Amino acid sequence: MRKNPTSPTPSESAPVSLRTVVLDVQPDGSMTVTIDGTPHPRPENTGVWSRKMFPQIIDQASDERAVPVRFEVHEADGTSFTDLIPAAPRKPVAEPTPQKKEKRKPGRPVLVEVTGDGFVPGEDVAVAVIVSHTDATGDGTARALLDPAQTTISGGVVLVGRISGTIVVETLR
Repeated sequence: MRKNPTSPTPSESAPVSLRTVVLDVQPDGSMTVTIDGTPHPRPENTGVWSRKMFPQIIDQASDERAVPVRFEVHEADGTSFTDLIPAAPRKPVAEPTPQKKEKRKPGRPVLVEVTGDGFVPGEDVAVAVIVSHTDATGDGTARALLDPAQTTISGGVVLVGRISGTIVVETLR
């Protein structure tokens, strides 16, 4: 009697499925390919398997890396080697993404104007949250044109004169 009735005995364990691919390399570099003892059809475009087709053979034999494969390579000089190519980890199935909101169609942007006085004519004026810079006009007035997407913050816009130190705060409505 077994101690744990739910554990399988060695004769009850699940079989391991591992494909075996045998590559017999000829002196001219061509190969014959068998998968689990069955000859693998030759490629249509060239008619022979060659070493440069090894990645293609791996992908075909492993169902695009879905199953592990044991490769045996028998060289023309009598040497051979064996390698195991594991299956690639399965990618988790992505849940459907909710439909995104329809984006604004490209076209002429709708702009928000912010104006302030007291700047030195021609000075560089910073627009904060700094999304843009503008220059003061000849009479010391600065004007900034903003895309509404840049003004999603609630509160105001700050104009800062880099020379005069003038600060103008305007509330957005």
